Amino acid sequence: MFDFSTPIDRHGTWCTQWDYVADRFGAADLLPFTISDMDFATAPCVIEAVSQRLTHGVFGYSRWKNEEFLGAITHWFASRFHSQIDRESVVYGPSVIYMVSEMIRQWSAPGDGVVVNTPAYDAFYKAIEGNQRRVAAVSLVKHGNDWRCDMDQLEQVLSQPQNTLLLLCSPHNPTGKVWTREELDTIAALCEKHHVRVISDEIHMDMVWSDHPHIPWREVARGPWALFTSGSKSFNIPALTGAYGLIGDATSRGAYLDALKGRDGLSSPSVPAIVAHIAAYRDGAPWLDALRAYLRDNMRYIARELNQAFPELCWQPPESTYLAWIDLRPLNIDDRALQKQLIETQKVAIMPGYTYGEEGNGFIRLNAGCPRVKLEQGVQRLIAALQSFR
Repeated sequence: MFDFSTPIDRHGTWCTQWDYVADRFGAADLLPFTISDMDFATAPCVIEAVSQRLTHGVFGYSRWKNEEFLGAITHWFASRFHSQIDRESVVYGPSVIYMVSEMIRQWSAPGDGVVVNTPAYDAFYKAIEGNQRRVAAVSLVKHGNDWRCDMDQLEQVLSQPQNTLLLLCSPHNPTGKVWTREELDTIAALCEKHHVRVISDEIHMDMVWSDHPHIPWREVARGPWALFTSGSKSFNIPALTGAYGLIGDATSRGAYLDALKGRDGLSSPSVPAIVAHIAAYRDGAPWLDALRAYLRDNMRYIARELNQAFPELCWQPPESTYLAWIDLRPLNIDDRALQKQLIETQKVAIMPGYTYGEEGNGFIRLNAGCPRVKLEQGVQRLIAALQSFR
């Protein structure tokens, strides 16, 4: 019913991944597998709904707190995660990272520590340090094909009085880890014990492949918490802007909304973003399920080709996301030498693992959100680059 195989030329659309690849990689003629958007057109129901709204022709100030938007969000959480949310807890924001940054400002003071599992999404470092807070790292540890959090180490870090916030990535980027209910219950109990507030970034919540489902933080929360997410990753609409979230207590929610509207003047949302979310959450499930199947096959292709070329890798697809977090440490190849080979010889852009902190050394993050024909080119060029070090 849906075509994910036909490439769409994104050149000349001011596209970060294609038109501005030189900004990060120093060359413009590269095949990119970089920033986490996809090379697919969004769901037909979204395109139709936005197109219809555009024909109205008037794009004045508007409100996000309306029955259609709130109803679509509650429907999505109920139908996808069996989670019944309180509409009064819903808030809006221009992006998840803006919302994260604002809650960091409200729930901590300059110099405080924000606990983060590393390797971490690079925007987390920027949001924390850009707000004059410190990263308090708790490393995820790889056991076979699983990623685990040492709960004793986590408690040790949470117990330090200067660490006042936990910034959770659920599912986790870049490892693709999906937190189990047992893990989330333990984390929630530890945060309550040590009076640490929780901000949960759940933007990848719809892209879970593992046997255990995504569990929204609100299902386990104790004490002050905020959950921020968006349909932007799932339905490939980040350029429309727009995100939303849940804030557990009314006082914190009011303070957030006061800052959004009063200090930052951002209370009038992007109308196409609101329309897109409503259409996606009401009618987009069949498209998303078909996309998920395609992306899962993409991940299997990567595993098959890599392991055939390098059996010692034994790489398996992550539990979630369309971002292949590939452990190349068994090959003992210098990260920067590999990047030089990928860029200068193979003409391909793949995110180096060290972008996500020291724990990312020896890894790469390959964006598999693309038609198979593109992915095949990228994987074969990666294999050729790796083979050049033999």
